[in-house]
Amino acid sequence: MNAEKDFLPLTPNIVRALNDKLYEKRKVAALEIEKLVREFVAQNNAVQIKHVIQILSQEFALSQHPHSRKGGLIGLAACSIALGKDSGLYLKELIEPVLTCFNDADSRLRYYACEALYNIVKVARGSVLPHFNVLFDGLSKLAADPDPNVKSGSELLDRLLKDIVTESNKFDLVGFVPLLRERIYSNNQYARQFIISWILVLESVPDINLLDYLPEILDGLFQILGDNSKEIRKMCEVALGEFLKEIKKNPSSVKFAEMANILVIHCQGSDDLIQLTAMSWMREFIQLAGRVMLPYSSGILTAVLPCLSYDDRKKSIKEVANVCNQSLMKLVTPEDDETDEVRLFGLQHESNTDETNTNKNTDPDGQLNTTNDTSFGNMSVFAQVGAERGPVTLNLDGIVQVLDRHLHDSAIGMMTRIAVLKWLYHLYIKTPRKLFRHTDSLFPILLRTLSDESDEVILKDLEVLAEIASSPAGQTEDQLPCDSPDTRPKHSELQVPAPGKGAQSSPTGAKGIEYSPSTPTMNSYFYKFMINLLKRFSSERKLLETRGAFVIRQLCLLLNAENIFHSMADILLQEEDLKFASIMVQTLNTILLTSSELFQLRNQLKDLKTPESRNLFCCLYRSWCHNPVATVSLCFLTQNYKHAYDLIQKFGDLEVTVDFLTEVDKLVQLIECPIFTYLRLQLLDVENNPYLIKALYGLLMLLPQSSAFQLLSHRLQCVPHPDLMRSTHTADGDANSKPSDSLNVDYLELLQHFENVQNKHLEVRHQRIGRGEHLDKKLGCL
Repeated sequence: MNAEKDFLPLTPNIVRALNDKLYEKRKVAALEIEKLVREFVAQNNAVQIKHVIQILSQEFALSQHPHSRKGGLIGLAACSIALGKDSGLYLKELIEPVLTCFNDADSRLRYYACEALYNIVKVARGSVLPHFNVLFDGLSKLAADPDPNVKSGSELLDRLLKDIVTESNKFDLVGFVPLLRERIYSNNQYARQFIISWILVLESVPDINLLDYLPEILDGLFQILGDNSKEIRKMCEVALGEFLKEIKKNPSSVKFAEMANILVIHCQGSDDLIQLTAMSWMREFIQLAGRVMLPYSSGILTAVLPCLSYDDRKKSIKEVANVCNQSLMKLVTPEDDETDEVRLFGLQHESNTDETNTNKNTDPDGQLNTTNDTSFGNMSVFAQVGAERGPVTLNLDGIVQVLDRHLHDSAIGMMTRIAVLKWLYHLYIKTPRKLFRHTDSLFPILLRTLSDESDEVILKDLEVLAEIASSPAGQTEDQLPCDSPDTRPKHSELQVPAPGKGAQSSPTGAKGIEYSPSTPTMNSYFYKFMINLLKRFSSERKLLETRGAFVIRQLCLLLNAENIFHSMADILLQEEDLKFASIMVQTLNTILLTSSELFQLRNQLKDLKTPESRNLFCCLYRSWCHNPVATVSLCFLTQNYKHAYDLIQKFGDLEVTVDFLTEVDKLVQLIECPIFTYLRLQLLDVENNPYLIKALYGLLMLLPQSSAFQLLSHRLQCVPHPDLMRSTHTADGDANSKPSDSLNVDYLELLQHFENVQNKHLEVRHQRIGRGEHLDKKLGCL
């Protein structure tokens, strides 16, 4: 083949020099090519120009010989310089062979390719933008090149290309994003650094709105955030920070929903920086997007709840997670308890109303009249976003599944368990109808949670159980009120919870999270709760010993104390385990006699003046018979002294054990307590309370010589002689008949005044107790 003919219009000297191994000779050949191409440009000879480029590309740049490839690269660069502003017409032919050389095994050749492309791009400037993707692809590979010279050359080219993109307004972002999405998952540190640098550049260009495409690259950014290089992590942090600032400035244009699941995934990451950053983004998303985030609640809770139990080593993550949790909880409203059909009807109604209003604001020419529209300027941006995206549905099934899973996980921390229970309580308040569908599955684990080691967890658990037991949503349609005799065992009569009886009532029936449960009637779950609670106490005696009193006292604050004691007495009446029944009655009796929460119930039982109080006494008495000493103490409380004496007479037929004597000892100690002050004062009225004294002597005879014996004996020694009391009455009568100045004093009126004042003091104390109970419940709900 004739070389001169094959490579025309290139002369044999040019061809020879291009194939030379010496750079200087190849450079001389490049200058000759530049001169030749300039002549063709002057002649407007496009055919010859294309022919020269084709020869340099096919015969040299893509040659098998390395020196020929080097000559072809420098020759193509010379062509570009000669073409000047016309190089844009031949860019595809100029760029493609150079990019092919980027993959060459010879590092020197890769460097020359980088140098050649730099010269081509420098001349073409903005004309290279249609070919940006192939240039970016090639540069991303060179950024990770092991040779420092090649890497240095690629950095120069990279800076040049960034300058061109920054000063141009013709950048094709839509076409570039798929390539960026692909390259962003590179594991090479240098490639990652290259990607982040480009994202920062594009983010800084006002005419390029990269925020619209953030969902495409957000996951990759979080992947890069976990890089081992501190420099790369810092660059990625800056890029994410800039995006977040932009999101805060323009929330209406942000695709929150498309990025929610990405954040959920990275909120569960093992890397602290990734987790903290993702959680911070989640916090902003919830606060900015509002109810748009509700459909992703189950995923958010899966990520957030475990973080609430982090120790001080991850304090920052814990604090942000706590804000996320609280903000998400506030998004759940009573609207979420409506059925989908009702909500759809409401939305259609609003749409029709809006359409009517729009028609009213339209002038005869069909133009929208906004002259009198004073509310449009104040309309929330997210109201518009919500309208465009349709109704937001709370995925309650998914949320309950997450909460249930965390409650079953014994490894989770205390604060997480508390948060789960707060969520359940909040959902029972805001969405009771929907959540009651899950109550049968939640009930067992809520009962098991009563065995938790933390008092705080048990308190929140009791609040949830109390709400379940008292919510109107738990009332089945065919269920009669729980105070109906048809729905209760014999001798049972549950009372309606009233304000001041350990529960706050709401006149409208609507409840907020800050109020304790209050319902007109106990629902079907109340009695079920009492049965299962006693079963749990029966199977876990340690729970009864350590937490039994605590649990029952708290329930008396959250629910109606009379209903609790009444129902438990009914259930214990049918208890087959007599030992447990005796222990349980002893526990309930101690609570009844000593707890401040039962103050009003004790007063109700003290006089037995109403049919309700007598009915309650009879109900308790039947079950209290499981424990003789408790039965006597109940009689003392209700001032049934003769019956108490009769009971003690029966004690001679019982087996007197150490436990029995211990209980008698405790009863003697109780008699000396403030609760039985009225009983001790009645010892002064010997004539009218003979059976009280006999009953106390009966207890004294039961006791061995012990400290309790000495205590009761000393008390009985203080009982005045009947003759002395009779003489006192006579003296009073004589004094009243004497004509003296004392006749002007009405002692009965003074005594009545004293009682009135003390009643006022008592009423104030009741109010303080009521406020204290309400405050405890309010604090517990928060």
